[in-house]
Amino acid sequence: MEPRAGVSKQDIREQIWDYMESRNLADFPRPVHHRIPNFKAFKMARTIKVNPDAPQKNARFFVLDSKKTLLVPTPRLRTGLFNKITPPPGATKDILRKCATSQGVRNYSTPVGLDSMVLVDLVVVGSVAVSEKGWRIGKGEGYADLEYAMMVSMGAVSQGTPVVTIVHDCQVVDIPETLLEDHDLTVDYILTPTRVVTTGCARPKPAGIVWSKISCEMMGKIPVLRSLRCREEQAGKDVTLRDKHRSLPGARAALSTVRSPRELPSLESGSVPGEDVPSSTVYVGNLPRDARVSELKRALSARGAAPSRLTWQGPQRGAFLHYWDPAEAWQAISRLQGFCLGANTARVALARQQGASGPAGGRAGEPHPDP
Repeated sequence: MEPRAGVSKQDIREQIWDYMESRNLADFPRPVHHRIPNFKAFKMARTIKVNPDAPQKNARFFVLDSKKTLLVPTPRLRTGLFNKITPPPGATKDILRKCATSQGVRNYSTPVGLDSMVLVDLVVVGSVAVSEKGWRIGKGEGYADLEYAMMVSMGAVSQGTPVVTIVHDCQVVDIPETLLEDHDLTVDYILTPTRVVTTGCARPKPAGIVWSKISCEMMGKIPVLRSLRCREEQAGKDVTLRDKHRSLPGARAALSTVRSPRELPSLESGSVPGEDVPSSTVYVGNLPRDARVSELKRALSARGAAPSRLTWQGPQRGAFLHYWDPAEAWQAISRLQGFCLGANTARVALARQQGASGPAGGRAGEPHPDP
């Protein structure tokens, strides 16, 4: 099956999805549009890291059945990067098959932290389309590319780590090289129901996270990405985000402190006046009862997270940190991971907008702690 001339990545995706639907080549879930297509004849892949999509369920089962360590990225990276799947002792094949499902991944997994020093020997990814040269097109959300880049950043993979994709024969098509970007992941092997293709792809794989491709919105959705950004920034790398807004020279005011008025609602009621851009405000809670605002300022400056303005909530053991834009707010959250003041580990979260019908009769447009 050959794609039309002058096509885009989305054109190729739609062509593959339409073809598989019209010929009933895909198993559940249906329809295949906007999914990695599943099919009935998987070949066994000796692997360690396998993506969490339904089409790779059999690949995950084969890994467990061969007593390999199975790492599965968390769906959409919401709660971390990896989960290690650990079947119960004496697990039968039926139980292993359950462990390989999305429900099993939730029930039999433990998180793998960034400091775990894990090494991935083989990477299995899904694809919508792939060429014999090793060029790959996914669903269009970029998670496989980002997962790999994050693994590079944490030292889990290298350029020599083989990457495999498992597809139906109809998904192997010609892909114009002009569609590829530097952050796109290529594959070394293609497994189909009828053959194994060694691509011999010489195109370099992503060398790490391209921060200029990352949006503030994505940073907000993926906590582990914020942690990696903080590490790379401390290592002196350029971590400027795609939609980072730069302040005009001289526009920053000196750091000021706004002490909460006597009538300020408590932390439980959740509101605080004085800011109408909640995504640029960070809440820091669980501070020591005897903490002083000057002490907090010094600690924030030492972490490189000094805000443009600070709203102090001493009696409620917290403070609101106001930054110039969302990118600065997320940068501060990354830098304040594990932040301690005195003997207390602080709670750090983005403040949310309180609606007109918010708690305790708060006014519309007021930020409050994100629960």
